[in-house]
This record gives sequence, structure tokens and C-alpha cells, in this order.
Amino acid sequence: MPRATPRDDPQPVPPVQPNLDDCCHSGCNPCVFDLYDEALERYQLALAEWQARQSKPRTRR
Repeated sequence: MPRATPRDDPQPVPPVQPNLDDCCHSGCNPCVFDLYDEALERYQLALAEWQARQSKPRTRR
């Protein structure tokens, strides 16, 4: 059975924070910053899950 490598489980990539100029200041719903906040929350969860997987001892066969 092939062993898992880091390429099989890459570290999540954080979302790109919008520039202040990306907001049109017209009260859009959702605002680009709302979307960023949601993406950041998803990233933080994915990162915590990834870190937990990385801390598990790998079994050798």
C-alpha cells in the first residue's frame, strides 16, 4: 500500500484579504469583507483539522 505524502494532504491556503478599495461603501449585502470573514472562518477550521491530522503519528507498514 502506498504511503501518504505531504502532497496528498497539503496545508490549507488562507484567503486573500480584500483591499480597502475593494469595498464600494454602498451597503452591499454581502460585502466583500463579509465574504472574506466567512472564508477566513472556513480556512481556520480547515487549518485546525489539518494540524490535527499532522500531529497524529503515522503508521508504517
